[in-house]
Amino acid sequence: MSRNSANPLIVQGDRTILVEVDNPRYADARDALARFAELEKSPEHIHTYRITPLSLWNAAAAGLAAAEAVDVLERFGKYPLPGNVRADIFDYVSRYGRLKLVREDNQLLLVSDDRPLLVEVQHHPRLAPLIIGHRADGALVVQPAQRGHIKHALIQLGYPAEDLAGYVDGARLEVALRSTSAEDGVPFALRGYQRDAAAAFHAAGSARGGSGVIVLPCGAGKTLVGLAVMAGLQCHTLILTPSIVAARQWIREILDKTSVPSGSGRRVQRRAQRRPADHHHDLPGTYLPPRPRRSVPPLRAVRRARLGPDRVRRSAPAPSAGLPHHR
Repeated sequence: MSRNSANPLIVQGDRTILVEVDNPRYADARDALARFAELEKSPEHIHTYRITPLSLWNAAAAGLAAAEAVDVLERFGKYPLPGNVRADIFDYVSRYGRLKLVREDNQLLLVSDDRPLLVEVQHHPRLAPLIIGHRADGALVVQPAQRGHIKHALIQLGYPAEDLAGYVDGARLEVALRSTSAEDGVPFALRGYQRDAAAAFHAAGSARGGSGVIVLPCGAGKTLVGLAVMAGLQCHTLILTPSIVAARQWIREILDKTSVPSGSGRRVQRRAQRRPADHHHDLPGTYLPPRPRRSVPPLRAVRRARLGPDRVRRSAPAPSAGLPHHR
């Protein structure tokens, strides 16, 4: 491909991308690039993005193919795409999902068509303690309580697992979004991108959905997306927030825009000593970083909504290391 000075991207061999902000094609290039690259610098005229293994695995988890990413770089690039960047994209994207976590016969299994890769995982010093056996077909039996830890370790190995193990159904709770707000009677409806975000997270209730990170800018309505997820899952919900102010906002929005009646929720202060009563369905609570513990009791993967803090950084495809797998 020859040089095209009308395009806004300059792709470099170290997988960094320079984007001309004043270019007429900037907005289209930015939106396409954001699917698989991370913004590093944003001065006035030139923005810098970087393609990383993690950004590509996130893209692959969202359904983006390697060929689509390459097409974006070629379509918007000023210069021919460096060969090593093309090779890296196909290599990293192909690694996502080569290992899969599934549940069969009440066992959590790590499976793959790549038998040598399973052998490597079985004997890896960080992964071996999390594996309790193997089957004749090569599948590795994983400790259920270590589900998040093994996913995190596999990311560090360079082969992020696709989690298809699913969840145990939690206690049902009927939640519906209102058509008008309870506080002032103003018509209420989700915006298109909010519906899309909730649908992508929920994934129609399949094993592919229910975990991950929703990334939206400030003021875009992440709380409303959370309410839509609650309405889709129809189950009890634990909401973690970084502050009491955010917890109060969640309570206010739940009462104003859903069918959950007043008195059904409760805010739990950090380091609270009392356990809330069973009739408190939705629990917004502040949190502290977990303290080291000598032993952790086994935890079941329960289909119960767990909505995390609004302020999040881009993370790997739902590692959930150290936390029970709640939906």
